[in-house]
Formats: sequence, structure tokens, C-alpha cells
Amino acid sequence: MKKGISSLMIGLLAVVLGACTSNHDDQQSKANNQEKTAQSGQQDQEKQMKAMQKKLDQQKVDDTKTVAVVNDEKITGKDYNSVLSTAQMQYQQTGQDPTSKDAAQQIKKQAIDSLVGQALITQEADKKGYKASEKEIEKQLDESKKQYKNEQDFEEAVKKAGLNMNTLKSDIADNIKTEKYIDKELPADQVTDKEIKDYYDQFAAQQKDSGQKNTPAFDDVKKQIQDMLKQQKRQEKLGQQVEKLKKSADVKVEI
Repeated sequence: MKKGISSLMIGLLAVVLGACTSNHDDQQSKANNQEKTAQSGQQDQEKQMKAMQKKLDQQKVDDTKTVAVVNDEKITGKDYNSVLSTAQMQYQQTGQDPTSKDAAQQIKKQAIDSLVGQALITQEADKKGYKASEKEIEKQLDESKKQYKNEQDFEEAVKKAGLNMNTLKSDIADNIKTEKYIDKELPADQVTDKEIKDYYDQFAAQQKDSGQKNTPAFDDVKKQIQDMLKQQKRQEKLGQQVEKLKKSADVKVEI
């Protein structure tokens, strides 16, 4: 992970630039002391990050281990570790400690549930006859490539993810099939104007209670709220379908 200039270093620069009234020697001495403090603080931060990463890595399993079997389809540790890392990052972004006992159990369950759900939906899409054409796969592949400067950077990213072009195309095909299945079989309910306005009013009230004065106008965020609520409804319907499929599925969790 690339690290930008630390807030402590920014503070150091402000101190150095603002000390114009002091003599040069004092300025230099203070600057040197501040720099040492900044470097020490950065080293401590790096140690903490390494210690945290070590704890996070301990939650992972061997890439070749079978973590679950869904209707005879094996889910490997490699897939589990990928989903696990995403869940860990989400916890950290919300200010929670993903290495605590309760959080670790929740993250593990979340990762397994996600993988089992994905497998069930993909299997159901196959049963229903949904397919991904080579043209559709290539189009989505080209879209992915646009995120990188050149073909070499893209290929390095694919390799770093532990994939090759065949497995990547297979994953893309599965995504396309499941998207078609969800759009056709599980269309999201329409979001009403009342739901959008109610959400905005609740948000505006929370902003006011927290002392925020720059609450955006309703018309400026209406489309964003509508898209978010539509996505929520889509996820709810998808979750309901996964639970329905589980009832007739043979699911074995092995971790």
C-alpha cells in the first residue's frame, strides 16, 4: 500500500515555515527534532501496520484447502482468502478491529456466506440456461484493461491476483451469466419518490443533529439516493433467493 505524506510531517512543515521570527539556529534545531519525532512516529505506525497485517493473515487458510462444498462444487481457500481480505478491509474502513474475536467470527461467516451464495446463484443461472457470449466476455475484458496504463500492467495485475487469462475469462463469464439471471429472474422493485424523500429527510436530520451545516440540496442527491435504494432492494431480493436455494441445496462448510 502506498503511503502519502503523514499528517505529522504536514504539521512539521507548518511549524518550520511559520517560525520566521526565531533565529536560524533555533529553527534548524526545532526542525531537526520535529523531523526525528516524525520519523519515529512513522516507524511506529509502520510497525503497527505490520503487526495488524500479521494478525489478518493468520485468519487466512491454505489456498488449496476446500472450505466448502456446494452441490458437489468445491470452494477453495484461495477464493475464501480473497473475499476475507475484502471483508477485513471493510471493517477497518468503518473503524472496527477485524482481528477481535467477535469480528473475526463475523468476517469468517460473512466470507463463507458470500461464497456459498455466489455458487448457488451461478449454478442456478447455469440451470436456467443463461450464457455469456465470447463477444460479451471480450467487451468486459477490454473494460477491465482500461483501468491500467498498458497491456503489461494489466497482465501483471492478473498474475498478481493468481489468475491467468483463461481463469479470468471464466470468472467474467460467470459474472455475466449471474447478472443476466439476476436482471431477468430477480428484478429490483421500483423505488418510490416517498422512499427517496424519507431517506433524504432522515439524512438531513442526522446532519443537523451532528452540527453539519452544508447538507446538500434534495435535488442534487435525489438520483444518488434512488440508485442506492434500488441497489439495496436488489441485494435484499438476491439474499432472499439465496436462502430459498439453500433449502434444496447440499452445502457443507469445512472450516
